[in-house]
Amino acid sequence: MTPTATIPLQPLPEHPLPALGERDWLLECHCARPVTDLLHGQGWDVVTDLDCNVHCSSPDQRVYVGFLPESQEAARGELWHIHVTDEDGTAVWRQAFGPDTPAQAIAGFLAALIAFPAPYCTCV
Repeated sequence: MTPTATIPLQPLPEHPLPALGERDWLLECHCARPVTDLLHGQGWDVVTDLDCNVHCSSPDQRVYVGFLPESQEAARGELWHIHVTDEDGTAVWRQAFGPDTPAQAIAGFLAALIAFPAPYCTCV
């Protein structure tokens, strides 16, 4: 596999941060848009199928993000699926999130994944 250039992470819009005691926490967002906007802006492929499930692939095709509201997995409480593979396509790790996890939190998780450029933690 040939290495591909990565697209720099786009900064998040600046919002003044209220004091912790004065803020409202994310409670719900049941759409895929915060995630798809982030990923599309980073050069990912974003495709919606006929069942309204959304499938996203990283530019190197090694990370898959699925928003699957019309799947059997969603019926079991797994709305979001994230799969990471190594260079030969072997699954390295995966994470699922349920419908109660706000899409903005999923976007934050993915933004952190995209922003960390090394395959290993610096303590290894």
